Amino acid sequence: MPRNFLNGVERVGNRLPHPFILFLLIAAVIAVASLIASLAGATVIDPKENTPVAIQSLISGEGLQFALTSMIDNFLSFPPLGLVIVMLLGVGLANQVGLLEVAFKAIVARASSRMLTFVVIFVGIVSNVASESAAIVIPPLAAMLFLAVGRHPVAGLAAGFGAVGAGFSANFLIAGTDVLLSGLTTSAAGIVDNEAVVTPVANWYFMAASTVILTLVGVFVTEKIVEPRLGPYERSEQVETGEFTISVEQRRGLRRASLAAILYIVAAGVLIVPPNGLLRGADGGIIESPFMDSLVPIIFLFFVTVGVVYGAATGVVRSSSDVPKLMIESARELAGILVLVFAVAQALAYFEWTNIGLWIAVQGADVLQHLELHGVVALVILSIVTLVLSLVISSGSALWSIMAPVFVPMMMLNDINPAYAQLAYRIADSSTNMLVPLSPILAVALGYIQRYDKKAGIGTVFALMIPYAIAFYAIWIVLFVVWVLLGVPIGPGQLLHEIS
Repeated sequence: MPRNFLNGVERVGNRLPHPFILFLLIAAVIAVASLIASLAGATVIDPKENTPVAIQSLISGEGLQFALTSMIDNFLSFPPLGLVIVMLLGVGLANQVGLLEVAFKAIVARASSRMLTFVVIFVGIVSNVASESAAIVIPPLAAMLFLAVGRHPVAGLAAGFGAVGAGFSANFLIAGTDVLLSGLTTSAAGIVDNEAVVTPVANWYFMAASTVILTLVGVFVTEKIVEPRLGPYERSEQVETGEFTISVEQRRGLRRASLAAILYIVAAGVLIVPPNGLLRGADGGIIESPFMDSLVPIIFLFFVTVGVVYGAATGVVRSSSDVPKLMIESARELAGILVLVFAVAQALAYFEWTNIGLWIAVQGADVLQHLELHGVVALVILSIVTLVLSLVISSGSALWSIMAPVFVPMMMLNDINPAYAQLAYRIADSSTNMLVPLSPILAVALGYIQRYDKKAGIGTVFALMIPYAIAFYAIWIVLFVVWVLLGVPIGPGQLLHEIS
């Protein structure tokens, strides 16, 4: 990738305002556009009713009333809000007591020298359940372990950051990303169909398979491309390893938390697995069932259970009052999300109320049909557009908040399940995570690399991460195309032309 291009991306990205301000500006653009379209008498055929509807001006008495009277409801009824808050409270508790960090350390530290790269990549990918915390824990631990077995520590850092960044969306588990993006997709789908729902498990099958495949790709990139390029490492100073040791109390906590996890899963299985299980649907199915409706609360209670057990075993939780205190600490991380969601919710509400979102979707769908871009071709184009935009906008949720109201309805009008549009987006956005100049993870990566290479700069980070980004995206998009062409569901009940 040419240096001038990367410099250009950095310059453009630096000029972008904070996502909150960006969405306020988008709301203002929608208002002006609605006024112009309304004055021009623009109309669009509503696919739900098959009747013409006019573009409504937000800059009018009626528009002002809507903006003011709906502001609170727009925020509180925003689909992802409650789900994300509940999810992050549970994961946040497990993170606050130290369970996730110690669990990742225990898994990676036990890897044999032959399996070290595989374990680092695998754990790095699935660690997105801990969100940004994974980038602080996994890469430096990998560097220490690589050095301990005589390998280049920067290769360990590259493997860790490549997995945590480029493989961010893949996982066997349902993470906060699944909850947040599915809520945004559901909200965007409502522009065309108020009944359409994209659940947090909509991409689960595909992402679970991706975890294994991307792990193998990551191992190949690390051992055949990155590490040979680095050459031998000249160890010039004593490396401290004490911070990566696991204490007796932590080991005891892990054992008890593991037992609690097993018991919890068994108890949940009793409610779900039997044909007459309490959380199965009226017809005995899983797709339409109380289990799917309560998936986020079930995950929340799982993390609370194992977190409390671990915290009690290690002394972090000494009384029942410590649990809400730890949740309050984890809730501080929600502040940024709440601020962003407020602006996003207003912009999306204006997009829908003015009928501009519907107009763009219908016009875009007509263009796709005229160009005969259907199914997988349209999805690949969406993915490529994401690939470019994600180099400028570092927040994945912010970017999807901008793209979803346009592309999701457009795909739906071409008979494409919105879950597939979401998946095409996630593949591209995740692959470029470590190539975004404004990404805070990039600065973290540079800081860690400079521990072993004082001359390293941003160019060093890009040179290390580009092989992962290219390889992950190439394999991922090919897997996606093959998956779609074979007609395999990407999640429970999710087929290309069946909109839930």
